[in-house]
Amino acid sequence: MKRILIVALCACVVFQAAAQDRPNVLIVVADDLGWNDVSFHGSDISTPDIDSMALSSIILDRFYVTPVCSPTRAGVMTGKYPNRFGMRYGVCSPTTVNGLPAREKTIADWFEELGYPNRAAFGKWHLGHSNVKYHPLSRGFNYFYGHYNGAIDYFTHKRDAEVDWHRNYESVHEYGYSTDLITADVIRYLDQEKDEGPFLAYVAFNAPHSPMQAKLEELERYGYDREIGPREDYPVGGQQAGERERDVYGMQGRGNDLRQTYSAMVSSMSQGFGQIIDYLKAEGLFENTIIWFMSDNGGTYRFGGDNRPLRGQKHTEFEGGVRSVSFVKPAHFKGDIRSVDQVTSYIDLLPTAISLVGGKPAPGLDGMDIRPALMGEQLPNRYLYLGNNALVSDNWKLVQGELFAIAEDPNESVNLAPTYPDTLISLTNKVKEMSEMDQGAYIFQPEGWLPPKDWKMEMD
Repeated sequence: MKRILIVALCACVVFQAAAQDRPNVLIVVADDLGWNDVSFHGSDISTPDIDSMALSSIILDRFYVTPVCSPTRAGVMTGKYPNRFGMRYGVCSPTTVNGLPAREKTIADWFEELGYPNRAAFGKWHLGHSNVKYHPLSRGFNYFYGHYNGAIDYFTHKRDAEVDWHRNYESVHEYGYSTDLITADVIRYLDQEKDEGPFLAYVAFNAPHSPMQAKLEELERYGYDREIGPREDYPVGGQQAGERERDVYGMQGRGNDLRQTYSAMVSSMSQGFGQIIDYLKAEGLFENTIIWFMSDNGGTYRFGGDNRPLRGQKHTEFEGGVRSVSFVKPAHFKGDIRSVDQVTSYIDLLPTAISLVGGKPAPGLDGMDIRPALMGEQLPNRYLYLGNNALVSDNWKLVQGELFAIAEDPNESVNLAPTYPDTLISLTNKVKEMSEMDQGAYIFQPEGWLPPKDWKMEMD
């Protein structure tokens, strides 16, 4: 009996040591960041912190997402197409009842099984808020700081006239620019837990999503003229239930024009990302941390985003809506591979992250482990389903009945459907087969519903 106990204790020590040596994982998701909204893509927006990490990482030149917020987040969490559980064609808006189904295993669940003691989610959740079963702490994370809904006010943290700002299950009433608060709490949490084992940190900034609000000091970097003052006629974003507090929601922090405000918001987000990276470097954690940066979808011209030269924007399956700024730095990255032009995707993040930390993804995922591509190898050709009868492969893309040689024509400028009718028929049949996975729909609250005080989630 004593010998069995000693063996068990030794095994426990070995497991703890192995877990301690495993890489940390930092996933950073920008909100509605356009293809042409980072400096390393030629933008006029200053994003030196994002650029620095991108240029010292592996840039994923053809990283595809869904064209809207919640579905991409659902795919990142599960490694599955959100079409499979009714979350592809819309978002978890304030009036929705459902969210990411409790039966779906999340990336945090996976990392708990892998022995990661610290699994934290920060910022925008957007995967269900009507019931505590959708809460991050019910989905494998053991710490949460941020907001449940999208499109909160950056300063008051309200959505539909109720404060949507929380630490774990408790509402937090504090003033501050949300991008800065998220950044500060990430650093505080990592500093508190850095000696407790490896971490999984999912950091979902709400910037630069509407409402369009920036800090004055950032606006001034983009030439803000106080005599002209803030522009008041551009769209707010985030419809208020019953138009409550419509006159104040999203009004603070507006610049002289829309693009100026948007640019200042992106720069603040870049700075926040840089501060987190600087902390990791200062504490000796950077080398052993996998860092994956992405946007949940393309930018929206109506709110100041820019996807040029790509065609389309958020809410469309053209490249401007679904081709995301993304890069990944594996732990102890010293390789010469600086970019990957093969098709990669949001649903690949989970299986790849598991593989990079020494785990083995289970069968049944839609995403693939793209670690071979990160090592300079060729991935198997694939057909990635984009929804709405659209799909993309390494060479071809079908969208709205148009056919593009996407590897050669990333701007989707020449429709080749009349030229290659056999290819059109083949891909049309393929997308019909894939569309059979489309299930369910969002469920909405009854007319006249108002949100709970401080967005308190209901218990089962």
